[in-house]
Amino acid sequence: MKLRILLLAAFFAGPLTATPLAAQAPAQPDYQLTGTALSPAPPDPAIEAALAQISPERIRGIIAALVGFNNRSTLSSMETDLKPGTGATAAADWIAGQFEAISKDCNGCLEVKRDTYTQEVARRVARPTTLTNVYAILRGSDPASPAAAKRMYLVTGHYDSRNSKNENDHDAAPGANDDASGVAVSLECARVLSKLHLAATLVFVAVAGEEQGLYGSAHLAHLAKTEGWQLEGVLNNDIVGGNTTPGDALQLKDRVRVFSEGVSSAAKEAGAPAGLGEVHDMNDAPSRQLARAIAETARTYFAAGDAAFTPFLVARPDRYLRGGDHTSFNREGFAAVRLTEWREDFNHQHQDVRVEGGVQFGDLPEFVDYAYVAKVARLNAAALATLAASPGAPTEVKIVAENLENGTTLTWKPPLSPTANIRYELVWRETDAPDWQRGVVIPATDEGPVTVNLPVSKDNVIFGVRSVSTIHRGLVVTP
Repeated sequence: MKLRILLLAAFFAGPLTATPLAAQAPAQPDYQLTGTALSPAPPDPAIEAALAQISPERIRGIIAALVGFNNRSTLSSMETDLKPGTGATAAADWIAGQFEAISKDCNGCLEVKRDTYTQEVARRVARPTTLTNVYAILRGSDPASPAAAKRMYLVTGHYDSRNSKNENDHDAAPGANDDASGVAVSLECARVLSKLHLAATLVFVAVAGEEQGLYGSAHLAHLAKTEGWQLEGVLNNDIVGGNTTPGDALQLKDRVRVFSEGVSSAAKEAGAPAGLGEVHDMNDAPSRQLARAIAETARTYFAAGDAAFTPFLVARPDRYLRGGDHTSFNREGFAAVRLTEWREDFNHQHQDVRVEGGVQFGDLPEFVDYAYVAKVARLNAAALATLAASPGAPTEVKIVAENLENGTTLTWKPPLSPTANIRYELVWRETDAPDWQRGVVIPATDEGPVTVNLPVSKDNVIFGVRSVSTIHRGLVVTP
């Protein structure tokens, strides 16, 4: 049996008398008469405690260790004359060791894996090259809802680096910001979140082959697709070091950019229908909802005082002329976003280490702000933990558009792998508003499908539905 809920506006009036038109109170839109204004969710004490454990000094140590491998070019995996303990293979071994150490501290809670394959000759890869992605899986562990562990969220950074020439895999390529900073975020998230018992599964990743053309992430994303991972969100951290070039007065340390695609890459490559590019479709694509969820998490955990830190949502897939590993997951149909510092310094990206004209070039540790990286790591950890603790995304969300009417009927089904404690929140916003404005909580039902009649015109707002528990909100799904 379907759950059918009818929400009606209540009107109370005194005796019916004629009132001059000028004296009447101005009418409010129907969408402001129903539901309540949205506010941040309360923080989860367990998540707060985990965030407090993220350490700028540990991040400094991770970045220093990765820089110590001299040149982490993926191409170096095929070289036989490297100094012992240098190159991409040694770096991959070290990262795997870090995951193993974290797992030991949590009684073997992580499954540490390597995705190793041979990248055939391609752009920027002149010969068949061994490529290794390293990742660790923290399985969901909710005794009341074991099926929820099928849901997965992933955080990644790329451990490979480069200098001025892609083919130079011997000379120094420190890659402190691009992208040892992102790997540090992934490792710190693994360390602090491994202590929590979350319903959904988390995957902590360091990929290779990014500088040659996103090859490592493309292989892992395809693996996730073919193995049927129920991957609901990917956070890619690339260049999150908070560049500290002396004299740069335009760098902002209170925010991080979050890039997200509109019409999905998978839909476009499959030949999306002409109408799919409308503004409301682009602004409500799964990756945009993931970006909004990150911003909402920040309002819960980083809204005030010294902790203030803001995701700056950029409604495009990436920066001009640039790309990142989130795109590989987008192409496989997964929601994925990129986090990047506010203002990049291109003297410290893809450059040989040198001083030229009094200017220091090279991606060196001295240009990384470790406190800033720690803030980015806390934001990632908060978003991952919140989503993994949430009940999952509702499915088959639809607007019933069969009759001419001023109200709206919506239907949806439960998440594929829900948690036991589940309700729904029906949310809406004005069509030109960037984020959700109002909502109403809807109880769940054991029978499954939900139907809601709302006295709000579907022509004037955008609707969405998300699953919620007491304090954890999941991703919004639009009809």
